[in-house]
Amino acid sequence: MSRTFAYARVSTVEQLTENQAVQIAQAGYSIEPQRFIEEQISGSVSAAARPGFAALLDKLETSDTLVVTKLDRLGRDSIDVQKTVALFAERGIRLVVLQLGNLDLTSSAGALMVKMLAAVADFERDLIIERTRAGQIRAKAAGTHMGRPSLTTEAQRQDIRSRLVAGKTVSAVARDFKLSRATVIAIRGRG
Repeated sequence: MSRTFAYARVSTVEQLTENQAVQIAQAGYSIEPQRFIEEQISGSVSAAARPGFAALLDKLETSDTLVVTKLDRLGRDSIDVQKTVALFAERGIRLVVLQLGNLDLTSSAGALMVKMLAAVADFERDLIIERTRAGQIRAKAAGTHMGRPSLTTEAQRQDIRSRLVAGKTVSAVARDFKLSRATVIAIRGRG
């Protein structure tokens, strides 16, 4: 007898899985409470490393169905999603994504869709990387400071170096300027 499960994930504490539960119910799926797995974890964590998703995998059996609202619920990137889909296909578990029109990703059409979406996602990621690098090059050429803003002014850094040369300890200087010891040591090293 096949069973239907649902997996809902949000990235932050402020977000709720209720919208995903409503979307799944509106699509006609009646999920028993113990088969509705909710998780609050960053999307940057791979599916295999998510405790809730791992517990879900332990419960699923051949001929079961897993319903998710969106493809990004299944993994952190296209490679992770493809691995997850392949795992479900190997285990004989249907994987339905509502965002794709209730498409079963473990079917032939679903497998094709995953590959196409993965290719588009990879292409988008490459474009973002290219635009980011171009922006960094323009900013550097314009003399824009890259990275975090400095915690100290040049005058403060000279004062820190002078105090260290005069024999004050790194810890004492760090306390005086309300900086970490590592920051004082880095300033000393750049002098």
